[in-house]
Amino acid sequence: MRAIMRDQVQAVPDIHALRDRLERMQGRRMEAPVLPTHPAFSPLLPGGGLRPGSAYALARSSSLLLALMARPSQDGAWCGVIGMPELGAEAAEKYGLDLDRLVFIPDPGPRWLAVTATITEVLPVVAVRPPVGSTAARGGAEITRLAARLRDRGSVLLVQGAWPQAEAVIDIADPQWSGLGQGDGYLAGRELTVSVSSRRSPNARRARMLLPAADGSIELLGAPAERLVPRGHDAHSAPAYPVRAVG
Repeated sequence: MRAIMRDQVQAVPDIHALRDRLERMQGRRMEAPVLPTHPAFSPLLPGGGLRPGSAYALARSSSLLLALMARPSQDGAWCGVIGMPELGAEAAEKYGLDLDRLVFIPDPGPRWLAVTATITEVLPVVAVRPPVGSTAARGGAEITRLAARLRDRGSVLLVQGAWPQAEAVIDIADPQWSGLGQGDGYLAGRELTVSVSSRRSPNARRARMLLPAADGSIELLGAPAERLVPRGHDAHSAPAYPVRAVG
């Protein structure tokens, strides 16, 4: 079922045909004030979850992305992943995503924005990585139309990179791996700082967490802290911390 679904999605050249097919496959939309995500993120996110109709700018971390998508997927939401050919089903399943409700489009081509807009019309949660050299972070007519579609359909867009008018920027910093001995051993877990800068709050929230812990789980370490966003800082489109490309 999963392989057939991915093959069908990639074989459709017409984005309107793709939309029709996904509508038939999904059959429903999720309706909720916010989409719950993992409890470790709840104290950091505005409203405690992912707000339908909104876009979020994320650090380029597969672990962060999958951790945010896992709970909506487990609750029955169809999820789409666009433009991330290295992100496989095994990693998604490890974080708890339901592979029977997960659509992969590894290479959307030059019309990636149009493909993303189409997928957000029919799937509640969509993740996308803009291609290298993309000017999407500057805004423009296509981005404005995509934002309108998100609001109309109540979908959540998770973008790996900067994004104009993002509901929040979710970044990671200071990763520390455990499990290595004196030059040998296996990476068993990772502790890092997750920070969230929101357009709805003057304070950025951050907390240390295990993402993942040695047993593959996600754990919040201590209570989240807040810091005042400097005057003139644009939390809508730029991360509070430099975006790091980590797994």
